[in-house]
Amino acid sequence: MAGILLVLLGTMGLLGWFGLGNFAHALTFPGRLTGAVLIAVAFTTLLAACAVLDHWVGHTFQYSGVVALMGVFLALLTDALLMLRTLKNGDLVVFPALLGALAAGAAWALFVVWRTSVTIPAPKRVAAALLVSSILAVANFGYQNLYLPYRREARPLITLSVGKAVLSKDRKAFAVPVDITLQNHADVGFYVLGTEVHAMGERVPLSPKDRLREQWRNDAEQFARSMGEMNPLSRREIHQPGELVEAKPWMSLGHWIEPGDAFATRMVMELPLDTRYDQVAFYASASLARKDQIVLESPLHFVGTSWGGGYVPKWVKDQQKIGLDSLLFTARLHENNAIDENTTKPRFVNVYWTFGAHGAILQSSITRKDEDDSSKLSGEEQRELVSRYGLVDLVAGPVERTLWDIKNQR
Repeated sequence: MAGILLVLLGTMGLLGWFGLGNFAHALTFPGRLTGAVLIAVAFTTLLAACAVLDHWVGHTFQYSGVVALMGVFLALLTDALLMLRTLKNGDLVVFPALLGALAAGAAWALFVVWRTSVTIPAPKRVAAALLVSSILAVANFGYQNLYLPYRREARPLITLSVGKAVLSKDRKAFAVPVDITLQNHADVGFYVLGTEVHAMGERVPLSPKDRLREQWRNDAEQFARSMGEMNPLSRREIHQPGELVEAKPWMSLGHWIEPGDAFATRMVMELPLDTRYDQVAFYASASLARKDQIVLESPLHFVGTSWGGGYVPKWVKDQQKIGLDSLLFTARLHENNAIDENTTKPRFVNVYWTFGAHGAILQSSITRKDEDDSSKLSGEEQRELVSRYGLVDLVAGPVERTLWDIKNQR
């Protein structure tokens, strides 16, 4: 009896702790529902503990054995499912070990209670009740851990448009307005981890005759080495590698955009009239994270640079050797439910603003506390991060603007 009570009360305490945390603080309805279920199971195990005392000592309730049997079965099922969840998502060994010990204890307790010749009224109804509760528990576990991570991802939309270039008063420079809009048509909000807009200057001389096939092949190799530039294959245009003209953020870090909301801004890129470029291509990007997947502990603060002070990972230092400069921003994040929050090591979101002579890009990653960010994730690991934390990278562009008409206005 003492062993069974220890298993039931231990299960009650652990499930009640997880359940109250989820019910009060989970960011999604399924998370709150899981909290309510855990609280109900914790209360059931408390009733089962009372029934065990009566079944062994008091003998005042005829069906106390049945109540104890059902409570022990629910404890076994819940402990086993939580153990699988913490093995899948958790980092701390103590919780899978504790839940595994409680599940094993509940299995033993189920056998012991059954051996006491429990009188079961309406066995078919009791079996049906146990079956239904098992199906509901397994269905909720599968919905939380199998369906939700691989559901259709929500993605906002970036639109980028370029206005008419305007000459300065002294007619020695011109400005190109760039309108950027972030529209969130999804039913969830998004944190803004980072944004950037950059302009690439391109020289595009024309060949007086059709170019040879070998020259087309050179164009293809040049495209393969570029940082996402979309230089076309052309019979007459001779596209040369683009050069970064200007890059800057267009939205504040750590802010968010709510469901159905939109954010619009206008940036201005300025160039001298005698610039050597024939065209300018504009790109805009944003790195986001779903508000129903994480809680971001603002602000995203600046950590360091690849060329100066502050800690940055080794792979960022290595990129510096090939001409790519990086800024690193980081912030603490919290899980969207109490179970994962208490069974995982502290995690941080890292945002890298990387730029060089041939473009600018945004990268985001999730790391554990005191873990080096290798940035060498496999495709499966990257998909897991996107599913679990709702990371979204958006890109708009290129939107190209020819400069021949502007340069001729002297």
